[in-house]
Amino acid sequence: SFSATQDLERDMEEIKVSFQNKTLALQRMQFMVALRNKVKQNDNDSRLIMETMQHIVTLSKAVIEYQQQAREKEQKLIDIKRKRFSLKKAGGQKLLQIHTIMKMQKEERASMKVSEKLENLRNNLQKEREMTTVIQNVFQNIIIGSRVNWAEDPYLKAIVLQLEKNV
Repeated sequence: SFSATQDLERDMEEIKVSFQNKTLALQRMQFMVALRNKVKQNDNDSRLIMETMQHIVTLSKAVIEYQQQAREKEQKLIDIKRKRFSLKKAGGQKLLQIHTIMKMQKEERASMKVSEKLENLRNNLQKEREMTTVIQNVFQNIIIGSRVNWAEDPYLKAIVLQLEKNV
């Protein structure tokens, strides 16, 4: 019963809305017929009506044109925003690449410094070996040149045998 009442009320509301819409349509049609009849009379009022309608048409065309321009500008704005976003994204990628390259260069410089230090150490070690070899040869020549029998003296024997070892 309650549901049937609600259905009837809903149907009544739909009928009222439909009736109002039909009444408005009928009034518009009656107004247009009256307007056409008035325009056909070619008097001062009909001339004013025609001028007003022409002005309305002109304004409507201008509105349509401005709406089209607004849509075009909105589309340009959207395109600019997309391009800006893509440029921002590309900029971020380039910044990351630059950071990576700088990090690699820093590592290479650090590696080069280490290799330069190693090379300097090798050069210094080579010079020390050469100087030690020269000193060993000088000592050997001094001992041999002094004509001391170094083979009988255990202390001199140890020194000479040590000097003969390669550095």
